[in-house]
Amino acid sequence: MYPKVRFRGFDEPWKKVKLGDVAEIIGGGTPSTSNLEYWDGNINWFTPTEVGKTIYLHESQRKLSELGLKKSSARLLNPGAILFTSRAGIGNTGIIINPSATNQGFQSIQPNKNIIDSYFIFCLSSRLKRYALKHSAGSTFTEISGSEMKKAKIRICAKNEQNKISTCIKSLDSLLSLQQRKLE
Repeated sequence: MYPKVRFRGFDEPWKKVKLGDVAEIIGGGTPSTSNLEYWDGNINWFTPTEVGKTIYLHESQRKLSELGLKKSSARLLNPGAILFTSRAGIGNTGIIINPSATNQGFQSIQPNKNIIDSYFIFCLSSRLKRYALKHSAGSTFTEISGSEMKKAKIRICAKNEQNKISTCIKSLDSLLSLQQRKLE
């Protein structure tokens, strides 16, 4: 596939890949809330209600301790991971700035930084949300599984072109945010 509009100097075709081939999909977890040793540490622990309002996520409302992280199925995500809500509001996203964990309401996307840019994946949020809504399952509430998220097909270009696209979209997002603040 060749997009109609390209930055000068880029002419390689885009490739269709599975999300799981360019990123790790990581679910979350919750340690026992009755064990106080698991809480009030220094590890960000996001819940779905905290995601979807801003692009970048700096601080979570609650924090896990090291022990709390160990005693749950939550995993520490690296900065640049995209938090992706997997139930009850499927497809809300945000990029973490600091190492963080999540509860089980996520299938977060940890990009392989050698292949794909975090912001580039973030820009595909609406496409990934449509995929997740179409492929979610469940009786009480629908949810997209990690194994199903891995199958999502996306189109990517060379990493240096992704970086250029991401930089352009980031500047547009910043300009839009500035205008929105002025209007408010």
